[in-house]
Amino acid sequence: MSTTHGTTRTVLATQGLTKAFGGVRAVDDATVEFLEGKVNGLIGPNGSGKTTFFNCVTGMIKPDAGTVLLQDRDITRWSPHRIARAGIGRSFQLCRVFPRMTVLENMLVAVQPHGLREYLGGTRSPATVAKARQMLARVGIDHLESAEARDISYGQQKLLELGSTLMSDPPIVMLDEPAGGVNPSLIERIAVLVRELNDEGKTFIIVEHNMELIMKLCDHIVVFDRGRPIATGTPDVIQSDPRVLEAYLGV
Repeated sequence: MSTTHGTTRTVLATQGLTKAFGGVRAVDDATVEFLEGKVNGLIGPNGSGKTTFFNCVTGMIKPDAGTVLLQDRDITRWSPHRIARAGIGRSFQLCRVFPRMTVLENMLVAVQPHGLREYLGGTRSPATVAKARQMLARVGIDHLESAEARDISYGQQKLLELGSTLMSDPPIVMLDEPAGGVNPSLIERIAVLVRELNDEGKTFIIVEHNMELIMKLCDHIVVFDRGRPIATGTPDVIQSDPRVLEAYLGV
């Protein structure tokens, strides 16, 4: 059930979410809420379960227990494609592009419900091509549209993946370490894009190890340790929480 925080609604929540691999609970009875129209952060030490949590929420893996709620809809057992169509877009910790396809072709594949197979067998409408070019311009790599994805830098591949994620215009965007392996100028470009898109109404949920970026960018932060949320709140609250200092900073 959706709850409110002041005038802000919960847009995505989990209740008792659990996922184990062997005897290790990567996500352990996690009950969390993310706020609509905000930039939400998900942080924690390496191995604290953040990416596994993302994978459970987006249908990439099935949880052993618990519930994922998109507003008031139970999406726990939905397929990744159905979850994407419901309005959740995501990027991955390790950048996922088609290396032998051009930058523009990567963008066009992103809007095919059945991915590469449908793209190869279908036609590309002028409107879709125009939208892809507009999005490439927005993320700042339109000059690379004819380059193969394998020939652009890793940071540019991150921008390509972000642009691909945005092609379906999802209201919720989940980014897994968008700044990982990216130089400072591209990190700032990603930050500016997130701020602009958030101002336009998109909700973000961001896993990131760059604490300076997270603290500057996020309105609401959830901290994981050993698969469980240990703290939630604004950046100021999180930075002064002794549980976070102990778990995340080791002090």
